[in-house]
Amino acid sequence: MKLDHIRNFCIIAHIDHGKSTLADRLLEKTGTVEMRDMKSQHLDKMDLEREKGITIKLAPVRMLYKDHELNLIDTPGHVDFSYEVSRSLEACEGALLVVDATQGIQAQTIANVYLALAADLVLIPVINKIDLPAADVGGVSAEVMSLLGCKKEDILYISAKTGEGVDEVLSSVIDRLPPPIVSETKETRALIFDSYYDDYRGVILYVRIFDGEIKKEAKLKIMATNANGIALEVGALKPDMMSNNSLGTGEIGYIVTNLKSTREAKVGDTITLQNSPANEPLPGYKDVQPFVYAGFFPESNEQYQELKDAIEKLSLSDSALQFVPENSQVLGFGVRIGFLGLLHMDIVKERLEREYNLNLVITNPSTDYKVHLLNGEVVDIKSASELPDPAKISEIKEPWIKGEIVVPQFYVGPTIQLISTKRGLQKNISYFEERAVISFEAPLANLLTDFYDQLKSLTSGYGSFNYELSDYRTEDLVRLDFYVAGEIVGALSLMVHRSEAQRLGREVVEKLKEIIPKQNFQVALQAAIGGKFIAREDVSAYRKDVTSGLYGGDVSRKKKVLAKQAKGKKRLKRFGKVDIPAEAFTIMLKRD
Repeated sequence: MKLDHIRNFCIIAHIDHGKSTLADRLLEKTGTVEMRDMKSQHLDKMDLEREKGITIKLAPVRMLYKDHELNLIDTPGHVDFSYEVSRSLEACEGALLVVDATQGIQAQTIANVYLALAADLVLIPVINKIDLPAADVGGVSAEVMSLLGCKKEDILYISAKTGEGVDEVLSSVIDRLPPPIVSETKETRALIFDSYYDDYRGVILYVRIFDGEIKKEAKLKIMATNANGIALEVGALKPDMMSNNSLGTGEIGYIVTNLKSTREAKVGDTITLQNSPANEPLPGYKDVQPFVYAGFFPESNEQYQELKDAIEKLSLSDSALQFVPENSQVLGFGVRIGFLGLLHMDIVKERLEREYNLNLVITNPSTDYKVHLLNGEVVDIKSASELPDPAKISEIKEPWIKGEIVVPQFYVGPTIQLISTKRGLQKNISYFEERAVISFEAPLANLLTDFYDQLKSLTSGYGSFNYELSDYRTEDLVRLDFYVAGEIVGALSLMVHRSEAQRLGREVVEKLKEIIPKQNFQVALQAAIGGKFIAREDVSAYRKDVTSGLYGGDVSRKKKVLAKQAKGKKRLKRFGKVDIPAEAFTIMLKRD
């Protein structure tokens, strides 16, 4: 195909604004998929994606329309996968910005617009769901014009569900988006914008060729990881794999390699040829680091090896997943896993439980902290139980994020109040039409658990939230420990700000009191910082009526039996063990 007949574009939008439905209609209109084979969310291959109605893994597809080759990338909409989205944008020359006519512009819409503008993409604004009774086409058009600075004639009005206006979208892609540019570089360079592991074929890469071409059987070099491989098969996705002899400049396609893990070919890396390697990689590659950590433990220790094997298999196709073995006195052997965010954690948990039939106990998610010791050493800790002796610590740094919340103007006051309760700093408020964009900074640890739920309930479901990692800041942080019947439970320990420790300690022991069942002896639940207890609740003992068998007689008989019972309870208190239910370890996820 000639270069000027190729168009590479992607669809960007907030979650649930109709990206995948529009992709379905494009596949239908271009005849890429036969009507009898068509199903909703056609490009979403995982059951989880269909159930949740979100795109988790991006999917490229090649379509032919009016003698033009249209390469579409359907991207995820969630903030956890924003690096993948940024790499997909780099692989394109243009993007369809889809906005829901009933919801208007949301936080992720704005974030994706910034990413698209940073990548110098041509944007085509599309307002979707115009067939719904609640659609506010005029109001949402004004919002889009205010955000992009475009004219009303530039906006396309469609209903991806019914197919209305989709032909105009295809024509606009051909007329308004530029073809790929031929660069001056002679050496072959291709951008990896996604990679996954296939059990039968090895690592499969989704690539965009920027310079040169990659032929079948070519010897490849991955530049950032220095891995070498062979292109066993190359071709395009239509949407199934269609092999070809080569992929040329400007084209998007797949390469089946002989690599053993996606860690050798990460998203954003550059492929070149071993015989004539390029001097400079394509810009923008970064090693994605997880910043949310949680302990995964099997309910029965017999399943530990199965859990370990399952995570190793998952990590073959998810290079962002990092894990280390962990041991807990209460929960036994498990694995501590690093994630890109809470949705990423939720997806991995669901996949482990469904695909590998595991019953899991998950500890409270935490983030990583940089601990500076008095001897000048810097230790990176992933959980509170790893914190060194406080006497050796000079300072502790925690990660802060830059966030944006988009809410209707009516909810600005409660939203700012919510930010301040999370130790956040409100930076700026800007208004467009009926909405407000609130920029703020806040410590990541305070937003990990129930921040999004609280935002949704405060704003009657209208608030949306987007964030990115900013930097690490020195704060007055302490380790908050919890004791059950006098024994410390390491898996419950938290890193908190000193000003919040008292409130949080009291909250958690009250919650534990509801969860931990009664024993035959009194159980003390305590929160402590170092050696100082700051909160306590008692789970009262079962009281068996030992005097029920006594009929009349002297009162001293009654006292004697009760004294014997009290003595037995004291002995139980010394030697008795408390069985802590699994819900106690996820107590922070749903504090309300």
